[in-house]
Amino acid sequence: MSTDTLHIVCPHCHTTNRVAAAQLGSAPDCGKCHRPLFTGHPASLDEAAFEKHVLRSDVPVLVDFWAPWCGPCRMMAPAFEQAAAQLEPHMRVVKVNTEEAQALAGRLQIRSIPTLALFASGREVARQPGAMGAADIVRWARAHAPR
Repeated sequence: MSTDTLHIVCPHCHTTNRVAAAQLGSAPDCGKCHRPLFTGHPASLDEAAFEKHVLRSDVPVLVDFWAPWCGPCRMMAPAFEQAAAQLEPHMRVVKVNTEEAQALAGRLQIRSIPTLALFASGREVARQPGAMGAADIVRWARAHAPR
């Protein structure tokens, strides 16, 4: 694959799209479902979709591992939403509900929630447990994203 082309997984239908790197900031749409590849909002993923995004996406994937009963998770949700608007399209921003994806959380050894994890090229490159504000999320994600 040319470095001028990126694989981007659609947050809606999870189809892998090829996008010219120069067009990344031009609101590209999915070739299959024709919806925006980046919405500026976190995408909610199940285990299968998580695997597809992490393994096939050429942009880093920032994951918020959370649960609906978790108070700090609910408190951090608006900050994570704000961070998504700042980080996309150069990073995919997603949420994984650990109650619904218990096997994934166990395999990744998610011990506390909320936990942020950054994935690049199919592997975890950084992890940060605990709630954070939007500016801290953005700063942390950018500091740990591969160049």
